[in-house]
Amino acid sequence: MTIKPRKPLPDVGELVVGTVKEVHDFGAYLDLDEYGGIRAFLPWSEIASRMVRNIRHVVRENQKVVVKVIRVYKKRGQVDVSLKRVTDGERRRKMMWWKRTLKAAAIIEKAAESIGAKPEEAHDILWKLNDYYGDALTALEQAVIYGVDPLLEAGVSEDWAKAIYEAAKTRIEVRQVKISGIFTLTSLESDGVERIRKVLVAAREAALSKDSEHIKVRIYTVGVPRYRIDLVSHDYKIIENALSRAVEKAQEVAEDLKVSFKFERLKT
Repeated sequence: MTIKPRKPLPDVGELVVGTVKEVHDFGAYLDLDEYGGIRAFLPWSEIASRMVRNIRHVVRENQKVVVKVIRVYKKRGQVDVSLKRVTDGERRRKMMWWKRTLKAAAIIEKAAESIGAKPEEAHDILWKLNDYYGDALTALEQAVIYGVDPLLEAGVSEDWAKAIYEAAKTRIEVRQVKISGIFTLTSLESDGVERIRKVLVAAREAALSKDSEHIKVRIYTVGVPRYRIDLVSHDYKIIENALSRAVEKAQEVAEDLKVSFKFERLKT
């Protein structure tokens, strides 16, 4: 996939993804994927920090690499890059970002088709979302969870936001996380069952008192007097806070109703 570049040339110091096209004894030539395939030169001296007898032991034709821009000749539209100045961590992060960008671009292009827009317009939206969220696919994931609002917040028009949301929700599965715990509740009162029910209802209501549209809560018996609570969401922090509210409220109500209370967090 060729994506319309956000600017004609990269900046010195920028990390870019390239495809090796030619390998020679003096260096290699790459097409920069993010910049419409403009040609960049990778000098032999910038291949590796260690001594390399054969350049082909490091790079080969059609290989995808992450390189750092070391020189830009704006008048000639030429770029020199370095492979040895890129750390392993930088390479992994950049390659992951590029893969996610390609996925986001494909989804936004699909949205463009649905409203009769051109691919170039889709790429403008792609970079707008990338600039706002740091990763365009993150914006689409947020849209799947929250609807069009994250897209509108980034400055995308309503027509585009609706089209992107519809395209994204059929192609993105947002990972969910789950945490669980056990309430041990006992009461010797004649209406003990009802008192325990009130404790559990209070726990559920407290868990859902915030972000209820993004949390699933289930409370059920695993054998009297033990009751399990499961919380599921796309955001670990949300359900951690929800569980804290549930436990705090359940303990408070249990004390008021003279219900013996104990809570145990389950390991996941």
